[in-house]
Amino acid sequence: MKFLHTSDWHIGAMLYGRKRYEEYERFLDWMVMTVESESVDLLMIAGDIFHTTTPGSRAQSLYYNFLDRIAASSCRHVVIIAGNHDSPSLLDAPRALLRALDIHVSGTASADPADEVIVLNRADGEPEAVVCAVPYLRDRDIRLAGAGEHGEEKTQRLIDAITAHYALVCDAAEARRRSIGQDIPLLVMGHLFAAGGVTSDGDGVREIYVGSLARVPVQAFPPVIDYLALGHLHASQRLAGKECMRYSGAPLPMGFGEAARSGKIVLGETSGRELSIKEIDVPCFQHLERLEGTFEELTLALQAMRQQASGSVWIEIDYKGSMPAGSLREGLDAIVEGSQIEILRIRNLRVTDIMLEQMEQDEELDDLSEEEVFSRCMDSCDVPADEQRYLMQAYREILCSLHEEDRMEE
Repeated sequence: MKFLHTSDWHIGAMLYGRKRYEEYERFLDWMVMTVESESVDLLMIAGDIFHTTTPGSRAQSLYYNFLDRIAASSCRHVVIIAGNHDSPSLLDAPRALLRALDIHVSGTASADPADEVIVLNRADGEPEAVVCAVPYLRDRDIRLAGAGEHGEEKTQRLIDAITAHYALVCDAAEARRRSIGQDIPLLVMGHLFAAGGVTSDGDGVREIYVGSLARVPVQAFPPVIDYLALGHLHASQRLAGKECMRYSGAPLPMGFGEAARSGKIVLGETSGRELSIKEIDVPCFQHLERLEGTFEELTLALQAMRQQASGSVWIEIDYKGSMPAGSLREGLDAIVEGSQIEILRIRNLRVTDIMLEQMEQDEELDDLSEEEVFSRCMDSCDVPADEQRYLMQAYREILCSLHEEDRMEE
């Protein structure tokens, strides 16, 4: 049996306000072709299918159209678990209908561990694998909070509850395997932050358990597991250096900090309980580039990129200089005008350094109001007084809008 392990698609994610639906559509087309060309029997998606718990209609359409195409392909089974970005109820809603297509969805942790165990059969009806579909485990789903818990105690109890849940599910799966009486593989799916896992700059990965120390130890995963398919960390990696314990990583970069790495999916093949595993590189569907330097250095880099670019390029810039933001943006945009290069963000690191230098020795950033910080930024860039009044008014309107949104979310 061949299986494909992927995770962290984050359909619906945007990058500095730019929608990425065309990029996701191309990725999902490539996934369907890869499943067909590699003759994949089982597709495992280990969480964070969507970027938010309320994905838009286009994001959901991409997801369901993909499942429809996979169900019509040579792939016999699909198993999907929810990640911390997903809505468990949204994923679970069509589970009965999807099961008729041999698409199994696990959105919420079950009170009965056996409910998270799935036996997959070959076309002739004979069992070929046992899968533990363990979704992202929310604190409230797997334990009761105790009165007066402090941070470290709460963290340890949460880790203990996660460990206990995996032990119970794997015990139920091993019992099913013994009852079948065949030497078939036990595959376990999960979405969590494992101890020793590596993150990358700008990947958007956050600590998903309160306390920030609740990184699940490798010992939480019972030795009966033949392959552990994890999601949550965006860099493809082996857990504790073991070939059979892996994060597939995010196939698309979530930010410019991930642009240098190649997205991957993991292809495995079983022979009984023996596994052979390889990684497949995901093509680049949208080129991202981060540039740094003075205006002159950026001008040369953008001119060279314009001559060499063969497709769409999105740019993030770290500017080193004192040119006013408006003039800087106009100058850089003029260089790339008419090309497929688009500057999504410009950061002025020098302004931050100047701001810190201007602070008094006993002054903290928290002591300054938002308007004071913005005013100092304009002073550091030598913005004329008449422009400062206009910019401050615009800044106040933005702040008002942001604060209103925050109150609505409370």
